[in-house]
Amino acid sequence: MKRAHNVSMTNITAAIAARVAEITYESLDRATIDAVKRLVVDGIAVAIAGTAEDAPRILAEQVRALESRPDATVWGFGFRTAPQSAAFCNAASMHVLDFEPMSSPPTHAVSPTLPAAFALAEALCAPGREIVAACAKGFEMQGRVLLASGHDRGDLPFHTPGVVGVMGSVVAASHLLHLDATQLAHAFGIAASRCGGLSANTGSMVKCTHCGNASSAGVEAALLAERGFVAHPRIFDAERGYVATFFPKHFDAEALLAFGRPYRCVDPGMALKFYPSKYPTHFAIAAALDARRHLTPASSIRAVRILTPDIEDADRPQPRSGLEGKFSFQYTAAAALLDGRVGIDTFTDRRRFASDMVAMLDRIRVIRNPQAPRDTRNMRLEIEVDSYDSTTARGICTAPPGSWGLPVDTAVHRVKITDCLRVRFDETRIAHLLALTDALEVLSADEVGELARLLA
Repeated sequence: MKRAHNVSMTNITAAIAARVAEITYESLDRATIDAVKRLVVDGIAVAIAGTAEDAPRILAEQVRALESRPDATVWGFGFRTAPQSAAFCNAASMHVLDFEPMSSPPTHAVSPTLPAAFALAEALCAPGREIVAACAKGFEMQGRVLLASGHDRGDLPFHTPGVVGVMGSVVAASHLLHLDATQLAHAFGIAASRCGGLSANTGSMVKCTHCGNASSAGVEAALLAERGFVAHPRIFDAERGYVATFFPKHFDAEALLAFGRPYRCVDPGMALKFYPSKYPTHFAIAAALDARRHLTPASSIRAVRILTPDIEDADRPQPRSGLEGKFSFQYTAAAALLDGRVGIDTFTDRRRFASDMVAMLDRIRVIRNPQAPRDTRNMRLEIEVDSYDSTTARGICTAPPGSWGLPVDTAVHRVKITDCLRVRFDETRIAHLLALTDALEVLSADEVGELARLLA
C-alpha cells in the first residue's frame, strides 16, 4: 500500500471531488442501477422494521419536539421535518436492527447514505433517478475509502460508519444539491470534522445513532457548502486531516480515484443480511443451524464450544439485554440451537431472559484463535455441540447466506423485505410501496413524494 505522503497526486481532495462531481445518473450502467435498487429496497424495509424499536421512537420524539421546517418525511412516525433531521431518524431506524447490507471492506454503507439521499430528494422535488445516482456515489465513496486504507477489523478506534459513513452521505447530498468540485471539496472538509462514534456503545441504543449522525452530518455539510461555508480545501491531503487522522498507516490514492471503475456495490457487491445481528455472528448462527440438524432435542445439549477468530467484541457470554445479544456469538448460537431460527423477535429482553436461554448460555464457551483470519470476507467458524448421550454434533460456516460473491435468490430476498415491511404496513400498502421502489429510476418527483407518504 502507498503512504498518503508518497502518492504522486498533488491534491487528492481536488481529484476525488472532481471525479465524484462529474458523475451523473446517465453515466451509470444497468448493473449498477440494479444493484443500487436492490440495496435501496432492502434498506427501506429494514428501516421500517426498525421503527418499532424503542431507540428510533425516542429519537423521533426528540426530533419532532424541535418543530423544524417540514420538508422531509420521518419514516414510520407520520411527520415531516428538516432534511438533516429526517436523515438522522431514518438512518437510525435503518441501523437499529443491524439488518442492513454490508459493503466490502465491511461497513454499513447503506444506512448513512440512503436516508440522506431520500430526504434531500423529497425536499428538493427530485426524481427517483437522482436518488439512485446519489446512492451509487455515496455507497462507492465509503467502499473506496476503506479499500484505499487497507481497512481491517479493529484498525479504527471508532465505529467504522462514524468515520466513512459521513463521507458517503456528503457525496449523496452533494449530488442532489448539484455541488461543483470546489464546493464538494469544502463539503468533504466540513464532513471530516463530524467523524466519530465510540465502539464501547455497541450493544446499546447509541450505536444506531452512529449511522444517524453520519447521515445527518453529510446533509448538513453539503447544505453549508452550498451556502458558501468553507473548510480546509485539501482535507484528504492535509497534515492532521482526514487521511492522516484516521488512516495514518497507509492510504492508496489510486484506489480511491478508481471511483466507479467498477462500482463496488457491483464488484465485489454487498452482503445481504438474513439475520438481524452483527455480521460475524452470522457465522455462529449458520454453524449452529448446521449442527442442529444432527441433534436430538435441545434439552439434551450438555456443552457447546464455539471456535472463532479473535473477535473480542462478539465474545459476550452474558449479554445485558436482547439488544446486546445481537453482538454476542454465544447468544446468537444459543438462539439458533434452541429455536432453529434467528429473527427480529430473537433480540427482545423476553427471549434473552427466558429460562431455556439462561440455561443454554451457561453451557456455551467461546474459544478464540488469534491466528485465525478475523476478516468476515475469509473467516471460518466452527461449533461443537456435546449431548448427554456422548455424541458430538459439529457445524461449520465459512460464508453465511447472502455473503459477498454468493448468488442471492430474489424470491428469498423478497421474503425478507416483505417480512420487515409487515412490522408496520398491511399487504395493500406493501404492494404499492414495492411497485414504486421496483421502478425507482423512472419515478417522477411527484411519485417520489407518493413513496414518501407511504413510508410515513
